[in-house]
Amino acid sequence: MADAALRKSAEECTSERAAALEAQYGHLSAEEVLKIAITEVFEGQIALVSSFGADSSVMLNMISDIAPDLPVVFLDTGKHFGETRRYGKVLEEKLGLTNVQTVLPDADRLAELDKGGFLFSTNHDLCCHIRKTEPLERALEPFAASITGRKRFQNSARDRLPVFEADGTRIKVNPLASWSFEDLVDYREQHDLPAHPLVEQGFLSIGCMPCTSPVEPGEDQRAGRWRGTGKTECGIHIKTPKGETFIRRD
Repeated sequence: MADAALRKSAEECTSERAAALEAQYGHLSAEEVLKIAITEVFEGQIALVSSFGADSSVMLNMISDIAPDLPVVFLDTGKHFGETRRYGKVLEEKLGLTNVQTVLPDADRLAELDKGGFLFSTNHDLCCHIRKTEPLERALEPFAASITGRKRFQNSARDRLPVFEADGTRIKVNPLASWSFEDLVDYREQHDLPAHPLVEQGFLSIGCMPCTSPVEPGEDQRAGRWRGTGKTECGIHIKTPKGETFIRRD
């Protein structure tokens, strides 16, 4: 009980801090938010989480101008498109990023829960949990804050996304929260950034290969993720109770 009370108190403090940061800096440009977060508010205590997906080049380019040695965490789930891995290497070299950290799922957890590698076909939530949520939590343990590339326009679940957001006892910084699809296109063109090779095939949000499909005209940017399942998020951006388990659905 004491541990739970302490955690609740810490989470309340984090929520208050996130709200204060939002009030102070939430109106600034993405570049200004990043610079303040990286060099002032969370100096030495913040990392970028990047999927090397369709929009990743924008945030990575901004980071390269501010702190090319910032830790960039890439979750290699073991189910990514080969194009995504190759694209990540292209961006890493082109932008001069010097601290890209590839994080893998725990081998014992995979052996226990996804020995055949087909868990995605029976339990999307558990698959995402052991391949993304758990590895990311381990990777971010040393940090007080993380940076994401989420935008409000991507789907209805993100339409009120703040720039500074409490995530348990850690703060997430979402510098691109207010950006539109057109803003992203304009930025990439202005900075001559290479596109993810799958974008021209209609993949506007790119995750693991088995659970990602092209987006049709008029659909949300993330409509191709877990199509037909009702699932909209992998879990790394959804707060869940500590110790929560997922019941396998066979």
